[in-house]
Amino acid sequence: MARPRKPLLSADRIVAAALVLVDEEGLDAVSTRRLAAELGVSGPSLYNHFRTKDQILEAVADAVSAQVDLSMFEDGRDWRRALHDWAVSYREALTAHPHLVPVLARGPGRRPAGLRLADAVFGAMVAAGWPPAQATSIGALMRYFVLGSALGSFAGGFVDDVSAYDPADYPHLGQAHLLAERQEQIDARAFETGLSALLDGLALQHARLTAGAPS
Repeated sequence: MARPRKPLLSADRIVAAALVLVDEEGLDAVSTRRLAAELGVSGPSLYNHFRTKDQILEAVADAVSAQVDLSMFEDGRDWRRALHDWAVSYREALTAHPHLVPVLARGPGRRPAGLRLADAVFGAMVAAGWPPAQATSIGALMRYFVLGSALGSFAGGFVDDVSAYDPADYPHLGQAHLLAERQEQIDARAFETGLSALLDGLALQHARLTAGAPS
């Protein structure tokens, strides 16, 4: 009986294995040697696809960017709803892979999916009547907000020990020990609150812009 053949090594297999390592152990866990061991191949065989760890991490980051839904910029949703729905999808992709946020925060560089994302947001804002300079600023602002929200959990930053919040020292933190157990709900509500406030402000600017008043 013939031996089962090993799956051919491909860039996609390398990226998938690297993403698992990043999710489970962080960015420092990724190396060509470690990936070769995980994939059951020799180290030099990875060089046919990626020459360095940085190239691998760039590819992994782009794979995560490709998970962000961009359909809202093409299906007729108004610019505000499109920005809202895109930001929600963007945050979902990042919070599923929080260790990658520092790589994504560098900007899209030459990453195809990252550039498609930036192109979609900018194009939709210009089409909605925003001047190019302001459309660029809106894209940057949204990235700052979403990336910042994915860097860590506000609620998860509190311990569940009531004794840590002595009312003599922290008179307003009597319920802080309850935050961690409600982390997902609190963080999601905080994100939605901030996103709505941000979009409300942009809507006011857009109304002044379309009315011909100075912004």
